[in-house]
Amino acid sequence: MKIAENLSRLGTESAFVVLAKAKKLEAEGKEIINLGIGQPDFRTPQHIVDAGKKALEDGHHGYTAANGTLELRGSVSSYIKRMYGASVDPSRILITPGGKPTIYFAVMLFGEPGAEIIYPEPGFPIYESMINYSGAKAVPMYLSDKNNFSFNCKEVLSLINKKTRLLILNNPQNPTGGLIPKEQIDELVEGLKQYPHVAILSDEIYSRQIYDNKKMPSFFYYPELYDRLIVLDGWSKTYAMTGWRLGWSVWPEQFIELVTRMAINSYSCVSAANQVAAMAALDGPHDFLDDMMEKFNKRRKLIVEGLNSIKGITCNNPGGAFYVFPNVSGTGLSGSQFADKCLYEAGVAIVPGTSFGKSANDFVRFSFANSYENIEKALEKIKKIL
Repeated sequence: MKIAENLSRLGTESAFVVLAKAKKLEAEGKEIINLGIGQPDFRTPQHIVDAGKKALEDGHHGYTAANGTLELRGSVSSYIKRMYGASVDPSRILITPGGKPTIYFAVMLFGEPGAEIIYPEPGFPIYESMINYSGAKAVPMYLSDKNNFSFNCKEVLSLINKKTRLLILNNPQNPTGGLIPKEQIDELVEGLKQYPHVAILSDEIYSRQIYDNKKMPSFFYYPELYDRLIVLDGWSKTYAMTGWRLGWSVWPEQFIELVTRMAINSYSCVSAANQVAAMAALDGPHDFLDDMMEKFNKRRKLIVEGLNSIKGITCNNPGGAFYVFPNVSGTGLSGSQFADKCLYEAGVAIVPGTSFGKSANDFVRFSFANSYENIEKALEKIKKIL
């Protein structure tokens, strides 16, 4: 039976592969500390859960508009105004089952044979996977630990040519935790004026996980780009709602009808009850975020200092998200070898750097979305095997 050739170009998300290995070892009776998966280890706040339950009890069981209920899109619009002072008409907002549909829609909107799409490497593996699937050429924008995994503006602009259709950015970043400062984004935005044919996808899913009292340098601060800017955000990371599958994105007016059609042709709509819960998240109290970030910040300090105390490992201090991306080449091991050694000898699950791009052979990703005590224990276990 013959299947479509482009399916052979689909990649995967290796964190789930590591999770499967860890679960297998646990089933065999081994104790595993999972520092591999990228999701908050907190419960969804109770007022959000209660809103979802009430919505089910009240009969929110049917289809909604494919782009999301008007009420929820209005809440997203108000949230953007509160956070960034930007005025976004609800008609330009798309509610999605998680963040990935926005990545998929953006890449499929611009990607085809002969086109080029620039993406960050190391980066979220779905970017490159979707670009390859579309038939476009995936052009990596290399990020280095030497400048805390930010980009060099001149290097990024040098990658653009007449075939370039889309530039993908992620800030704060997965897998590195890097936070691109506003000054560099200012410079990039100025440079992009020379290339009006290039659209921008700004993945800002970790927008509320930023440290050291810094402000989120969102692309919403650049209205001159709105006619070619797609911004992705959602509920998964901010509200500990990864399993609820809820995301939102803002699109240029000229594209919103097309991507709504793509939604109709794929998932129809997002769960009606979940959309009610999503409104409760945006419109309700946010004090739990302070507690979450206080815990993440303590864990960040612990894991950065702990890894840097191990001979052969160097670890940058992340500016956002809940990941560190240390260089382990000083141990004499590649990132993949180091990750396997940690899993099978120390019982600590982490993700090899090459899961996020071929250039990251010397790196591994640790998620500190686990308890302080488990992170302490994991660091001790790793020290013992090196």
